[in-house]
Amino acid sequence: MGEQTQPQTQAQTEPPQSETPQPPPQHDSIATTTIAEPTPTELTNAPPLTSSPPSKIPFRPRKIRKLSPDSSDPNPSQQTAAAPENPKPRPTKSKIVQPRAVSVPRAVGRPLRCEGEVESAIRHLRNADPLLIPLIDAHQPPQFDNFHTPFLALTRSILYQQLAYKAGTSIYTRFIQLCGGEACVNPESVLAQSAIQLRQIGISGRKASYLHDLARKYQNGILSDAAIVNMDDKSLFTMLTMVSGIGSWSVHMFMIFSLHRPDVLPVNDLGIRKGVQLLYGLEELPRPSQMETLCDKWRPYRSVAAWYLWRYVESKGASSTAAAVAAGAIAPMQQQQEEEQQSQHPQHPQQQQLMDSLSSLINIGACTWGP
Repeated sequence: MGEQTQPQTQAQTEPPQSETPQPPPQHDSIATTTIAEPTPTELTNAPPLTSSPPSKIPFRPRKIRKLSPDSSDPNPSQQTAAAPENPKPRPTKSKIVQPRAVSVPRAVGRPLRCEGEVESAIRHLRNADPLLIPLIDAHQPPQFDNFHTPFLALTRSILYQQLAYKAGTSIYTRFIQLCGGEACVNPESVLAQSAIQLRQIGISGRKASYLHDLARKYQNGILSDAAIVNMDDKSLFTMLTMVSGIGSWSVHMFMIFSLHRPDVLPVNDLGIRKGVQLLYGLEELPRPSQMETLCDKWRPYRSVAAWYLWRYVESKGASSTAAAVAAGAIAPMQQQQEEEQQSQHPQHPQQQQLMDSLSSLINIGACTWGP
């Protein structure tokens, strides 16, 4: 019994321990503030340090995505494909686009030598102008034949200027022999003949310069047989009148009797003007500026109408241009006009180089002059 009470007494006599809180061990506080050392991977992905001012906004850590050069898409077109297929168009101001005029070359009519063209022209002229019906009934229809190339025809037109048929034919024959035949008449063979050589066969120095100018324009590509055949009437007139020695009257005769163009009106031809005066009973000879209006109803066959006017004037007792051109002779009516023009308006010799006189009737094509 006594042994059991002794421990209890000791427990009661033991002084109570102090309950004053002791500070935590120092090593525990250091462990809580220690910053872990970053790994090499985190250092490479960490953004560069910047000296930014301290901020009181708490930083929320975000997951950093690692990017490498290999992860970039080498094909940028695939990135654009991810865009929406039908993006909404931005509103733009609508502009009114004015249509630009396109110049289309005019089509060249069928030559009169084509089958049925002369018959079509006669039917049109009968319906367009009843005053032409007696002329059409009184004469056989014209027949057009073509046996000269454009270059050869233009060469003939220059050689026959201001010459009678016999004199022009003599010079033309010698010229053909000098070039080696009609088939050899080309720009090269013409330029190969000097002015002295041409003068020896009767060609004047002025006409020699005309021939050389025509040949040079062919050689330089300004003119060609193919371009002349396919060119419309207005462009052809402009291009041919650029050649020295070839004027408006020569071009009109060339277009009718060599190219057989259907709608050519030689407004400067005295025979045509006289025919219009007789046909419509005019008191005065119509001026060239009036001819277009008076003869507009004959389109698109004014060449055939002009042919009948030449025959009409011839039936009245005066020689016409068409007969002279077809035969290669000079029309007395044109000679009279030349004399009147020379007496009223004397021209300088240099001016005559740039325009052909209306009296220069030439054999530049072929037209069967019916009975």
